[in-house]
Amino acid sequence: MTTAENPVLQLRLVVEADDYEEAVRFYRDVLGLPEQAAFEGEGDARVTILEAGRATLELANPAQRRLIDDVEVGHPTTPRLRVAFEVADAEARTTRLVDAGATLVASPRETPWRSLNSRLDAPAGLQVTLFEELMTLEERQTLEGFGTDAGRHDD
Repeated sequence: MTTAENPVLQLRLVVEADDYEEAVRFYRDVLGLPEQAAFEGEGDARVTILEAGRATLELANPAQRRLIDDVEVGHPTTPRLRVAFEVADAEARTTRLVDAGATLVASPRETPWRSLNSRLDAPAGLQVTLFEELMTLEERQTLEGFGTDAGRHDD
């Protein structure tokens, strides 16, 4: 898409981390997000920008949030903000993050939308979902309930 069709070029989630070094170690060194840039300023101000592949903004209504919690965890747990990372091997990556200090909320389980999802409480106060896609988006779009209302207007 050209810039005129999609004026937003990047989604950047900014998270304040009380234990900055631990958060950088966990997300960069353990999860494996490559460091794009790091800056220091006056008064010990520091920021590290990590690349996370393709970014999307997932908007869910309260009923969908409850459904996701039920499928991934079995009970309500999600704060208003949860960060989800697509990984190639959800089971191995979940184990690696728990070994590095994350708290397991729910072990990897297959979801109705054909992904393998786990839930963790991670550094910087983030609740994290790791997900491994078990079908391509194209395959999933042929299943009942996986359509989109994009472009449809009730004028």
